[in-house]
Amino acid sequence: MKSIEDIMAMAQNVQAELTKAQANLDEIEVEGASGGGLVKVKASAKGRIIAIDIDASLLQPSEKQMVEDLVVAAFNDAKAKADAASQAEMGKMTSGLPLPPGFKLPF
Repeated sequence: MKSIEDIMAMAQNVQAELTKAQANLDEIEVEGASGGGLVKVKASAKGRIIAIDIDASLLQPSEKQMVEDLVVAAFNDAKAKADAASQAEMGKMTSGLPLPPGFKLPF
């Protein structure tokens, strides 16, 4: 069995790696799209929205409801991609850790 000092050192190492991985998530960018690319949302893997691009052809008063729906769909697409990128990044970080099966880190 490992000593308490070894366990504490391992915990500090894990904490440092988690902090580093969290910082990296804000640098990974994903893009969600809807309406065949007419509406695009760019976000970080941490979920921060970076930009929204709406094709000029949609900017008509009669298209207001459709534009709103497309923005929501593009946002949700970007969020799903951000979540996937976040899980992939965290998976890389935790792959070498001796965690019990099914153990989930608090993310």
